[in-house]
Amino acid sequence: MDNEPIRFDTKLAVLLRDDLPTWQRLNVTAFLVSGIAATGPELVGEPYEDADGTRYLPMFRQPVLVFEAAKEFMPTAHQRALSRGLTISVFTQDLFATGNDRDNRAAVKAVQQSQLDLVGLALHGPKNAVDKILKGARMHP
Repeated sequence: MDNEPIRFDTKLAVLLRDDLPTWQRLNVTAFLVSGIAATGPELVGEPYEDADGTRYLPMFRQPVLVFEAAKEFMPTAHQRALSRGLTISVFTQDLFATGNDRDNRAAVKAVQQSQLDLVGLALHGPKNAVDKILKGARMHP
């Protein structure tokens, strides 16, 4: 039954603040999903290969859905995710001024959870939990 659609009981999603310029949306998305890939090896498929035998890196086994919301919604989604016990990746406004992982981690650590100026977050979890966390956000255009 190789032609049967594959159904996933989990959802992989990115939430971006809707006032970011395009380059920041792309940059934030790339950073955020790297955290999920690094901690969820079961989410990553097999390496790709073209008809000539050239090998390529593996990617996620399921789609990544990208959402957007107003700045005011970001703390709500953050708290919803944490209250459901999901581990998430975060990107704060401060990270646009840093240039490496060490400084990124220090910038997040310097701010209390309730004061994080979130511009994006990524999460993976049961579909219904992710849907509830993102209720109020909309699919990225």
